Amino acid sequence: MNFKNYTVFYVSVAILLALVITGAVVPNVLENATASAQSFITDSFGWYYLIVVTFFVIICLYLLISPVGKIKLGKNDDKPEFSRLAWLAMLFSAGMGIGLVFYGTAEPLSHYAISSPTGEVGTNQGMKDSMRYTFFHWGIHAWAVYGIVALSLAYATFRKGESTLISSTLRPILGNSMNRSPGKIVDIIAVIATVSGIATTLGFGAVQINGGLAYLYDIPTSFTTQFIIIAIVTVLFMLSALTGIGKGIKILSNTNMVIAFVLFLFVFLFGHTLFVLNLFTDTIGAYLQNLVRMSFRIAPLNAEDRQWINGWTIFYWAWWIAWSPFVGVFIARISKGRTIREFVTYVLFIPSIIGFLWFTVFGGNAMRMEHQGITNISSLATEESLFALLDQYPIGAILSIVAILLIGVFFITSADSGVFVLGMLSANGIQNPSNRIKVIWGILLTTMALVLLYSGGLQALQNTMIIAALPFSVIMILMTASLLKELHKEKEKGEKKRLGHTK
Repeated sequence: MNFKNYTVFYVSVAILLALVITGAVVPNVLENATASAQSFITDSFGWYYLIVVTFFVIICLYLLISPVGKIKLGKNDDKPEFSRLAWLAMLFSAGMGIGLVFYGTAEPLSHYAISSPTGEVGTNQGMKDSMRYTFFHWGIHAWAVYGIVALSLAYATFRKGESTLISSTLRPILGNSMNRSPGKIVDIIAVIATVSGIATTLGFGAVQINGGLAYLYDIPTSFTTQFIIIAIVTVLFMLSALTGIGKGIKILSNTNMVIAFVLFLFVFLFGHTLFVLNLFTDTIGAYLQNLVRMSFRIAPLNAEDRQWINGWTIFYWAWWIAWSPFVGVFIARISKGRTIREFVTYVLFIPSIIGFLWFTVFGGNAMRMEHQGITNISSLATEESLFALLDQYPIGAILSIVAILLIGVFFITSADSGVFVLGMLSANGIQNPSNRIKVIWGILLTTMALVLLYSGGLQALQNTMIIAALPFSVIMILMTASLLKELHKEKEKGEKKRLGHTK
């Protein structure tokens, strides 16, 4: 590979290898450094995260109703490459995946029984508050972050003929400097943020598979077990990654949706079905009614509430931003031929509603059981909560095995999509990166996840991701400005052309 053409690849790999070596040799140093930096960012920039993510929501809603929504992400005669169902399956698997399974039971239960966002622990009101904030964390704010990056990339790539690079989207406002060092720096930041986000998710996946095995078969929860899990999954996702996006990723995404639907349907039908339907309906109303208040809630006068916001809301906003280069590139890649209005409608709302249903079914049933004294799932480790819930159902052991399979397939899909996207970002935006680059990124991703687990467990994963998200959030603001500038320029040209024909 020519160094000049692959500067982003070599520099990114060098930086990440330095982190990996530091974490392996002196894990305490890495853990302490990331913890200090994370604490400073959440305390000093929490307000910024809340404002910037809400800003992205407003921009997406504007594009939905604006006349520019008619513009196609591609040439006027381009057709979508994938069916709508396959498209939704792929974007949902890449965008939420392991996170939904990991937090589906644990987050609502934690807000209800352990630490409430409003102080109403263990009460009926606490149950409703818990679901409202869970919807908030996994709803349109998350998908607006993904949507902005994906829209900017898809428009620049398929409409304007640019390469699929983050730096290419900034050309309208920063000009040809994006061909030189500033552009390389932008792409390197995007790669570092992407690796941090994906490594965090892979760590969650390994920990939860370990939790399921520990709950079912008393296999010890340890770094050694997680190492073995990640090693096995690495082989599987690399085999999938080498088959390309049209085969491996598409097949796995569709498989994900089928397994997830079977598990969801069983828990829904054999749980407190009427309660779940009522809770879902009530929470949708509370979510919409309180959306503005929740979006800007920072608790400046209450240290305990602020700590909760830092640990949950700010963490999630950073997670979505860190994941956005990866998910954005991937969604852009599979969205050619869609109009902006269709894109925003499906990306912003459909996955949000699916997520809301998932959390209500799993979290709602867990809270109801705990409220009635049937079980005490909240006393267990986060990664074991799903399996403790499934244990309350008929054929619970079989359901738990299905859940482990689902996590494994989500794990493979996320990593598979991740190496594909990292290959694109680090190799001049080529649509189909070489197998050599994908293998290197696959090994580095899993090594990063292992080192972070080794140096500080889930907390080290979360800290690293929050740090990486901050610089990329600034790039996202510039991407938004560039996109709006280009869309309005195209709209004006279209109007002039139409008026010219009229005359």
